[in-house]
Amino acid sequence: MADALDIEAMLQRFRDRSVAVKRRNLPPVAGPERSRLIEQAQMDFQDFAIVGDAKATVEDGILTLRVDLRPPEAQ
Repeated sequence: MADALDIEAMLQRFRDRSVAVKRRNLPPVAGPERSRLIEQAQMDFQDFAIVGDAKATVEDGILTLRVDLRPPEAQ
C-alpha cells in the first residue's frame, strides 16, 4: 500500500483543505450555534494545517508524520 500512496499528494490535500476551511462561508445562524460553527472551523483549520505541514516518511511500511510545533525562532 505504501508504494501506491502518494504521500506528497496526500499532504497537499490537507493543505488545500486548510485553505478551504479558511474561505468557508458560515451559514446564516446566530447565537451559540454560530459560535460552535466558528470554533469547529478553527479546529478544522488547525488540524488540516498541522497535517499539511508535516514531514512524512515511510519506513518498513509505517507512515510517520513528523510535525515541529516549536516556534519558528526555536526550529
